[in-house]
Amino acid sequence: MQRRHFLSASAVALAAPWAHASAPAELPKGTIKIYVGWAPGGGTDVFARIVGQRLSDMWGRPVVVENKPGATGALCADFFAKTKFTDGLNLLMAHVNTHAISPQIFKNITYDPLKDYAPIALIGATPHILVTGSKDKYASIQDVVELCKKQPGQVSFGSSGTGSVQHLAAEMFSMAAGVKTIHVPYKGSGPMATDLIGGQIDFSFDTMTASAPQVKAGKMQGIVQTRVTRAKGFPSLPTMDEQGFKGFDASSWYGVVGPKGMSKELAQRINADINKVLTMPDVVTRFDGYGVEGGGGSVDKFAAFMVSEYKKWGDVVRAANITEAS
Repeated sequence: MQRRHFLSASAVALAAPWAHASAPAELPKGTIKIYVGWAPGGGTDVFARIVGQRLSDMWGRPVVVENKPGATGALCADFFAKTKFTDGLNLLMAHVNTHAISPQIFKNITYDPLKDYAPIALIGATPHILVTGSKDKYASIQDVVELCKKQPGQVSFGSSGTGSVQHLAAEMFSMAAGVKTIHVPYKGSGPMATDLIGGQIDFSFDTMTASAPQVKAGKMQGIVQTRVTRAKGFPSLPTMDEQGFKGFDASSWYGVVGPKGMSKELAQRINADINKVLTMPDVVTRFDGYGVEGGGGSVDKFAAFMVSEYKKWGDVVRAANITEAS
């Protein structure tokens, strides 16, 4: 999580000029919902429920998590963008796939991730881990690069599907290393992990949330992680940046957005409350266990982050020539 900074009263006023201008916006009456584009039990769902429960405690009102899975979150994101909500408070768990990657690959996605939602708060980001089967003898990322160069176009990597972060992270690696690899897409991380452990594919840049238990159990070998700094959950695992791939950052991130047209006052009110949730000791502990770090900050900071992520992944999609059939 972000380190706390204890500021003087004047510094706080400068950092948040609206803080003393008016009272916090009132929450709308009616049901409070957080929509999640994945099935119950996945990382996005778990994080929504952790935050939702604490917001419920804070607001004294139930916060309902509603799951609308399909198309790696895009079905729910499309529903949310095109629904004219008439009552209650409706929020969406945005994800790197729904708001930075998929709209730049799939032609049937028609929502605009930067214009059709109101940014509220970044929940956090989780690194990915370059994993191989437990029987593979790789000591570093350089060993994997050497294998790819010895067998150009023959070494395979798996992902949870075309356009997933696992897919794009591996493409980023291949371009940076100057190697050619084979993409094998799966319908989710589960079947991909089964084939990786069984030796049907060579490696994957799987999510830390999914791969950490397998690595700790000795079923997979963790080679390197993909954020610039090491996650607390894997302090001994080096980063791609440390291994010579400077600036390499491929993470899954999660955030809360509202409907287009939500007032900035209401977005700031929810943002402030989410920031409080993210500093709660039990939430910090649970998020650290999943490798979720770097959440919090202002509405404007999250909005700028979404723009930068959209650009970054768009550059990867175009450079790797990734299409629906990739």
